[in-house]
Amino acid sequence: MTIRRSYRDDLLKALTDPTEAREYLNAALEDENPEVFLLALRDVVDANSTMSQLAIATNRNRESLYKTLSAQGNPQLNSIRSILNNLGFKLAVEVSN
Repeated sequence: MTIRRSYRDDLLKALTDPTEAREYLNAALEDENPEVFLLALRDVVDANSTMSQLAIATNRNRESLYKTLSAQGNPQLNSIRSILNNLGFKLAVEVSN
């Protein structure tokens, strides 16, 4: 009997490590498609919180957060900053090499 492990389960477990989550989010930011970052951020939220907890912490409603972090989401910068801050991250701009 073969035991199958879910890729998503392994991903979410890895994303509980702040360093792994940071690298995952930074890699997603490098993609030209902004949807990639929103979906990556959703993965980090799923790994470290619940939408209900995040809604309370960010003073937003849960349904709005689901929409914000969907592939079709179009969040404002302050929404992204609030979500990242509540996950223990911050936005930064760096000089490209």
